Amino acid sequence: MGRLVGLAIWLIAIITVGLFLSGHWWFPEAVSQHGGDIDRQFNLTIWVVGISFFAAQIALGYVVWRFRASGNERAVYSHGNNRLEIIWTLITAAVFVTVAFMGQKVWAQLHLNDAPPDAVQIEATGQQFQWYFRYPGPDGKFGRNDPKLYNEEDNSPTARPGPIGIDPKDPDGKDDIVSLSLAVPVNRPVRITLRAKDVTHSFFVPQLRFKQDAVPGMKINIHFTPVKIGTYEVACAELCGLGHYKMRATFNVMSQADFEKWLKEKAEQ
Repeated sequence: MGRLVGLAIWLIAIITVGLFLSGHWWFPEAVSQHGGDIDRQFNLTIWVVGISFFAAQIALGYVVWRFRASGNERAVYSHGNNRLEIIWTLITAAVFVTVAFMGQKVWAQLHLNDAPPDAVQIEATGQQFQWYFRYPGPDGKFGRNDPKLYNEEDNSPTARPGPIGIDPKDPDGKDDIVSLSLAVPVNRPVRITLRAKDVTHSFFVPQLRFKQDAVPGMKINIHFTPVKIGTYEVACAELCGLGHYKMRATFNVMSQADFEKWLKEKAEQ
């Protein structure tokens, strides 16, 4: 019986590692400037964890095989080996602290540093179960908005005050552009201010390698630089209610000329 259990442990470990190495379940293509760094860090982590997992399972299978019961054993009590336990605990801690420390560089660049001054400014507001994306008009300024002005009866993006409460008395907000889809120019920094109207939502675009919660009562700034033209999906990655599954939006990365044309068309609507 011990031999069968040991063989089963080895077989499960080999199959598990093989599934990861096959690449059938992996990330979609990265389309952001920082995406390559995220992928390299993830690959490093998965290799460290994978090797540790495989070695541990091989050792476990060997122990089960080698010390299987024959029916004539006496019970033996062991105090263990404190020195060995301390050594492998320190090695494990050193490896994982090092990997975590290496991963902080990319995280800090995205979360602790602000976007460049020439970044495209966008405000993204999540509500059950819709995303609204607001762009400043030709004046380059966002109009004032107030939760007291939210108008749920008229959820048209062009409405004032509309679903995100743009103050119609503020001249800076008269030319603001509100869209149900997100559009950005390629190879330009993008700064998005995340907001939530009701519950916690999460802005997630797998191809960007970016996910950030939007929390009611807070303005959370994120920034990234898309590097490939295409159409992707913005999903809500935080369970936000019964309609969570349908809270998604289109994310378009386009040329600068097409982006300016898109803004002009939205402004004329």
